[in-house]
Amino acid sequence: MLSKVVAAAVLLAGAHARVCPPVVPVLPLTGGKFHGSPAVPVTLPGRQTDELTQRCLDPAQVLPPIEANQRLLKIAIGHGIQNYTCADAGANVTTAGALAVLYDITHLYPGTKNTGLPAENFNSLATTVLWSQDIPLNLQNPALAFPGSPSNPNAGSEASYGAVVANPWLPPADLTLGGLTIPFLGRHYFDISNSPTFDLTSANLLASVSRGGGCKAPATADKGVLGTGAVDWLQLKDNGKGISRGVSFVYRVITVGGVSQSCATLAAPKGSVPYTAFYWFFGV
Repeated sequence: MLSKVVAAAVLLAGAHARVCPPVVPVLPLTGGKFHGSPAVPVTLPGRQTDELTQRCLDPAQVLPPIEANQRLLKIAIGHGIQNYTCADAGANVTTAGALAVLYDITHLYPGTKNTGLPAENFNSLATTVLWSQDIPLNLQNPALAFPGSPSNPNAGSEASYGAVVANPWLPPADLTLGGLTIPFLGRHYFDISNSPTFDLTSANLLASVSRGGGCKAPATADKGVLGTGAVDWLQLKDNGKGISRGVSFVYRVITVGGVSQSCATLAAPKGSVPYTAFYWFFGV
C-alpha cells in the first residue's frame, strides 16, 4: 500500500503553486462546478474520481438545496469509523452510529486567497486522508490505525476496526498532510439518545441533527479500505431538541468507504468500517 502514500504526497505537492480566483463555495450536490476550475478527473492508484462535477448516483435523488437564509459556517474533513451491528449471520446489517474527528478545511477551498488548494487537490482530500493517515481514534487494535499498511492478520475484516468503547478519543491534534497543517475542529459521534452530533469545539458550534434527505454516493466514489463502498450523501438538519448551537444544517458529501460488509461476511455481532467524508456546516 506504500504506493498510495506516495501518491498522496504527490497529489498535494505544489498545492499552493497556483492561485484560483475568489469563489463562493458550492456544494457538489447539484452538478455545479468550481468556478475557474476545469473538470479534470483525479486519478490515484486503482481508482478514479471526478469530484469537480460529482453528484448523487441518481440525479433524481439530488440532496435538498441549501435554504436561502443559511450561510456557510465551516467545511470539514471527517475521518473515523462507521459502526454496525448484526443479530446473526442471516440478519440485515443495522447502523450503530459513527465516530470521527473533524478537521477544518474551509480555508483550503479553491479560490480562497493565499490558502486555497487547486480544485483537484481539494476534492481528493477525502481519498488522500483515508489512505495516507492513521485513523485518529483509540482503536482496540492500534496496529490497524493505518489502513494503508495493516500489520495484523485480522486486517481486512470489519470486526477488527472497532474503537475502545469507554475511551474512543485521542487527545485533540491537528492533521499534518503533505506539508499542510489542517486544524483540529471537533468530533462527530452519536449521543446517548442516538442523535448524530457534531461538536465543533474549536469554533464554539454544536449540531444535534436528524436525517433530512439522502442519496447514494456516485459510482466513481472510492470504495474504501475494505472495498465495500462509499456511504450515502446526506442532508442532516437540526432535530429540534434545543441542543444545537449555531448550526442548522449539515451536509455529508464526497464520501469514501464506510459501507458495511454483510452479516454473513462479518460473522460477528458488530463491526466498524474506516471512512472519510466532507461535512459542510450551515447556520443563520
